[in-house]
Amino acid sequence: MTSAFGFTPGQPPEWDMERFMRGDEVDTAVITLERNRRTFAWKSADLGAEALGLRLGASAVTLGGLLKHLAWVEELYFQNRLAGRQPLAPFDQLALDRDWENWAWSTAAHDPPDALRALWVETVHRSREALAEVLAHGGLEQTTRDGMSVRRLLADIIEEYARHTGHADLLREQVDGATGEGPPKDFPVP
Repeated sequence: MTSAFGFTPGQPPEWDMERFMRGDEVDTAVITLERNRRTFAWKSADLGAEALGLRLGASAVTLGGLLKHLAWVEELYFQNRLAGRQPLAPFDQLALDRDWENWAWSTAAHDPPDALRALWVETVHRSREALAEVLAHGGLEQTTRDGMSVRRLLADIIEEYARHTGHADLLREQVDGATGEGPPKDFPVP
């Protein structure tokens, strides 16, 4: 995101507590999204292939699959819907009706952990750029190319991260017992 929001890739956020607690609608949405992204990054950090491939019960959800799934979600929401851009590879070869249900979960096991994390981080950076460009021209009432408001888009992506960060929390606890609501203060922003 832009420095106006206090988020620099690789650096802990420099939150102005007043803005965090009483910011306007844009501040609240962007900070909430970034907090969820950072927590998800923490839950999936420093794990090898076996840990990223762990499943709970009959669920197909894995931390590796979540990295890939959320990378695709970032591309769909911010590149396709918001900016009207083509998604980067491998997402440019996917079709929602064919690949949405299984692609991330079935292919993540074949990818090295660093490649999964790098793919997700790259899409997050692209998303921040796309959002900053749109917000430079107006507020959350702007509409995407398919008629969704930017407000609705941000609410949807925050909901997506909240749901999947809960999954990541359970998976991470199963891997190494690590629990917690938020990352340590010095955990880097992706």
